[in-house]
Amino acid sequence: MANVFNTPKFGQGFTAGRDLPAGIRTEGVVLFVACMAAGLAGSALTKSPGWTIGGAVIGIYLMLATKVADQWEKAAVLRLGRYKGLRGPGIFFIVPIIDKISEFVDQRIRVTAVSAESALTRDTVPVNVDAIVFWVVWDAEKCILEVEDFKQAIQMSAQTGLRESIGRHELAQMITEREMLGKELQRILDEKTNPWGITVQSVEIRDVHIPQALEDAMSRQAQAERERQARIILGTAETEISSKFAEAALVYADNPIALHLRAMNMLYEAIKEKGSMVIVPSSAVETMGLGGMLATTTLAKNR
Repeated sequence: MANVFNTPKFGQGFTAGRDLPAGIRTEGVVLFVACMAAGLAGSALTKSPGWTIGGAVIGIYLMLATKVADQWEKAAVLRLGRYKGLRGPGIFFIVPIIDKISEFVDQRIRVTAVSAESALTRDTVPVNVDAIVFWVVWDAEKCILEVEDFKQAIQMSAQTGLRESIGRHELAQMITEREMLGKELQRILDEKTNPWGITVQSVEIRDVHIPQALEDAMSRQAQAERERQARIILGTAETEISSKFAEAALVYADNPIALHLRAMNMLYEAIKEKGSMVIVPSSAVETMGLGGMLATTTLAKNR
């Protein structure tokens, strides 16, 4: 745990524009400059170097003791190695040399990307799964004192839990039921991280990659399944049509006039378009009784 509270080296653990080497904050430097300016001004007025020395001592103290945490940050203070309490958000002061502070903990919702490469599903299919984990620190004290590197712990736990979830599900479930897989992984991670003061709010499965050969085989299978369904639908339609024709034949057998009317309607449908020609055998015309009707129509036109 001691590594958590070590003062970060230059360029590590600091925020640009806020921190300087040895954990000195920008605000502390401003106070140091102000104290030195006041001491120099006092020495210039009183002709005594004591003001400059006093201003330098106070400025150095304020420079080392002044810390500022943003609204979403908290830090733990250790006094002579013992936990003193949490500080922040806002400005706070520590006793230089005696006190030291931990890394500032961000309590906003954070996102961690995890991936499981070449993990085997329940039906022994190798897949690569990408997911994102949304988590938040709800107890900074537990997070700082009980976990050395909580960010790495979250990432490793999420990756392990993702592999466990993949091994318990088949490929079809992972592709069609991503939301269910995410909820299960969220429950597994939340049970692990709650004692650390961290809550996993949700897990989203971004993508499931399968081997190219298996993808081609699944595509051929889906195409064959669609063709089978199309043939079944076509056969069902033929069966329904044939049954309707059989019913119509029974009606026409008992009513020849209806059959003649149907035949006349078919001829009309065939010749109603301009420029069309239909050749009908004389026997069919006599059967339908169209000869007399055509002669009557011709005589009426001549008159």
